[in-house]
Amino acid sequence: MTTQIINQNKTLAAVLHLSVFTKYFFPLGNFLFPMLLWLAKKQDPFVDQHGRNALNFQISTFLYTVFLLAVGAATFFYFGVSMTMDHLWIFHDHHFEVDSFSDALPFFIIIVVLGLLLLGLFVLEIFAVIMAAMNASDGKPYKYPLSINFLGSSSISVDHTKEGTA
Repeated sequence: MTTQIINQNKTLAAVLHLSVFTKYFFPLGNFLFPMLLWLAKKQDPFVDQHGRNALNFQISTFLYTVFLLAVGAATFFYFGVSMTMDHLWIFHDHHFEVDSFSDALPFFIIIVVLGLLLLGLFVLEIFAVIMAAMNASDGKPYKYPLSINFLGSSSISVDHTKEGTA
């Protein structure tokens, strides 16, 4: 038996992972380009595994981002309504005043925590995608952290060996 994955498939899997960065140039590029590359060579178990993992991670990070933004919007709305009802915020023509900073402190703490979580998610995504591309180019599998398995596993077992005659 020889342990060999075709170089073309390793390169395609690495490009598949790196194609998620197209979201910075095209809307939904992080879903469309990896999906197109994955569907082009889905028959190959190695590309299939990496394609599923890349798309699962992108869907997961999208949902985490939406959740954090929804919590931030709800927080902003809650504190905005509660502070306006108590007249803690006084709006003038070009500025506003807060009567008691200690009443507004939980709002600022929550916003800073949510901002740090979003920044951490961004850094995690960049690090994980680069690590996945490096592992794919080496012919190794990669499991993304915090990834939810939406697309499931392939029905074909992933065996990276090809039988040959000796």
